[in-house]
Amino acid sequence: MRDFLKQTLATLLALFIFLGISVGGMLLLLISLSMLAARDSGPTVRDKSVLVFDLAQTITDAPASASTRDVLNDAIAGGRPNTVSLRSVLTSIDEAAKDSRIVGIYLKGGSGSTTGYATLREVREALERFKGSGKKIFAYDVEWQEREYYLASIADTIAVNPIGGLEANGLSSEGLFFARALQRFGIGVQVTRVGKYKSAVEPFLQNRRSAADREQTRKLLGDIWTDFLSTTSKARNIPTKQLQAIADRSGQLEPDEALKEKLVDRIAYSDEMVAELKKLTGEDEETQSFRQINLRTYSRVAEDKNESKSSRNQIAILYAEGEIVNGQGAAGQIGGDRLARQLRDLRLDDEVKAVVLRVNSPGGSATASDIIQREVILTNQKKPVIVSMGNVAASGGYWISTYASQIFAEPTTITGSIGVFGRIINVQQVANQNGITWDVVKTGRFADSQTVSRPKTPEELKIIQASVDRFYDQFIKKVSDSRKLERSRVAEIAQGRVWSGTQAKSIGLVDQLGGLEDAIRAAANKANLGEDWRIEEYPKSRSFEERLIETLTGAMVRESEPQIDPLTTEMKKLQTELESLKAMNDPKDVYLRLPFDLSIR
Repeated sequence: MRDFLKQTLATLLALFIFLGISVGGMLLLLISLSMLAARDSGPTVRDKSVLVFDLAQTITDAPASASTRDVLNDAIAGGRPNTVSLRSVLTSIDEAAKDSRIVGIYLKGGSGSTTGYATLREVREALERFKGSGKKIFAYDVEWQEREYYLASIADTIAVNPIGGLEANGLSSEGLFFARALQRFGIGVQVTRVGKYKSAVEPFLQNRRSAADREQTRKLLGDIWTDFLSTTSKARNIPTKQLQAIADRSGQLEPDEALKEKLVDRIAYSDEMVAELKKLTGEDEETQSFRQINLRTYSRVAEDKNESKSSRNQIAILYAEGEIVNGQGAAGQIGGDRLARQLRDLRLDDEVKAVVLRVNSPGGSATASDIIQREVILTNQKKPVIVSMGNVAASGGYWISTYASQIFAEPTTITGSIGVFGRIINVQQVANQNGITWDVVKTGRFADSQTVSRPKTPEELKIIQASVDRFYDQFIKKVSDSRKLERSRVAEIAQGRVWSGTQAKSIGLVDQLGGLEDAIRAAANKANLGEDWRIEEYPKSRSFEERLIETLTGAMVRESEPQIDPLTTEMKKLQTELESLKAMNDPKDVYLRLPFDLSIR
């Protein structure tokens, strides 16, 4: 059906453009074709098939919501984003374990994934359940990286290409600092903050990490690395001391070294792995490969089974993923007003018996965080709200979580960061250097206090600091009240410090260690639903037809995704940092946010 739709759309679009047929006519036909495609009976799973899981895919919390342009590109060119949602992965693996037609899983290695370790841990647990069903897991890559190997280590057979290798050198987090660049360009930055560990402002002021930030980052990385070592040690029956010694010795193993250290089971080319899998499935006459179905396609089978479960009792999964910003927010952001409205709708919906709020956010706007938190409180008064923390739920991400009935986090979740900062930028120097000056007339001493044309005066900074102090005091009080902790104890564990999920559980910031599926089960129990419930995910993705109706112009066809060179990769990292700056739109310029670059490699 995809090939038919791709060829038909490409031909008809070219024909319509050549004949000058109206956009309305094109729209009507495209919608008709998409509706026809929607009637496709779904994928066929043949007996003795292997489920292929591409490890190069990035696993996101919420299902991908492509723009109209992306939908048209997908339909015409067959392209698709290299992402897959966490629930699609989990439900597919769990369904495959019960499906007699699926005889194994093939973990196909590949680079490019940015999936966080908390998400990987939940997927790894699903793979363990699959393996517990008695079915085999195979894993193959040319160059095993730690992120992919974290999943692959559970496999019955791990293979590496003879020309490849295996990385096991530990984790790192490299911060990006702007201070000298801002000074060079004549941009002034003043900050106000509360919390010894609240390091989000440091990139604007310093050229290296503070001792406090280095301390908390080292501890966080240590917890995640310990989890990597312990899970790998258990799966491969290798002492953790031996794994650490490998990391300290070189961290990069040649294929024969990886085999000797028992980190892989065999050295093989991909065709040799295909031959081995053929013994399990038989040969596919069409492709002359092993009989297989990829996870993205198989997820439709799993989803269909889930949708066939009918119940008036709904457990709503609401995704809060991205920077928290004031207002509606853009794609990839959590708009405070938008998420609050969604919570309100779920609260008023009688079919919704419980809400699982999946938080994957470093925080952001303090005002938006509080608007969301209010709706969490009101919703939790009427029906259970269970928070499931993903890779990161810190600062503002923790603010919106704290009043839930129950909070789940993975051991490797980044959370806490209970602290507040204010960031004030001025462009006086760069403007003056280019012949630009200002002259203000005002009726009050502080009438121009919001200007970027000059630095803030000591009196103005004092006012801003008072606002930051007030937000921090409220943060402490809210955590104390909601978590039933002594205020002095919260003040001690706050200070803007980030904690791993394991640490957060020990100090009372979260209730249970577990993933999204654990949170769903807890929601069903809290709402006394037994087994009579179904899952619905929010926000709802708009259909192909809805997005086509909204806009049809500007579609572009891409033959393939270009390879990204290392320089472009670094520039994209810088662009991401600048996007974080642009997202800082709190009306009070007060923020509950994690350090800007806490990426783990």
